[in-house]
Amino acid sequence: MNINEEVHNAFEVIQNGGIILYPTDTVWGIGCDATNPGAIKKIYALKQREESKSMICLMNGEKMMYNVFKEIPEVAWQILDLSEKPTTLILDNPRNVAANIIAEDKTLGVRIVKEPFCFKLMERMKKPLVSTSANISGMFTPKSFKEIAPEIINGVDYVVNLHREKICDKPSTIIKLTSDSQVTIIRK
Repeated sequence: MNINEEVHNAFEVIQNGGIILYPTDTVWGIGCDATNPGAIKKIYALKQREESKSMICLMNGEKMMYNVFKEIPEVAWQILDLSEKPTTLILDNPRNVAANIIAEDKTLGVRIVKEPFCFKLMERMKKPLVSTSANISGMFTPKSFKEIAPEIINGVDYVVNLHREKICDKPSTIIKLTSDSQVTIIRK
């Protein structure tokens, strides 16, 4: 399968409000258009997860980040520049995304990805991509495609046919940054 074909297929599904199972720069994720509350609801239902537990968004660069956050603390860019592994930042006051993806404290976790499939898909979408681990809430996070439960695979509208053999040990580091630049490490 070639990457452009997979981007095309995933894009079609997402455009129509569907949800996809796809490889990210870390573990396999379940995703959809971050501006579509109906699609986000489908992910919560599939994961059997309460909507009060927010999910993260992938973005493909600075332009998309500034579309969602009017103000980004300088330290955010420093952390991203220095990070050796994928890093999710939790930032204050997101906008231009669906309300049901924003946490109760008005924050949103975001990660800039360079992984070619995700990057190209977001280029087509011109929107952030929801990303949440491919498991039922409370179950272990699968390290590879073959560890993903059948009900997750059968519950999405499209499964991306790339990197199915890749094994990933770790989800991303998570760092919370407030507007006044207070830094808290949530997951190393």
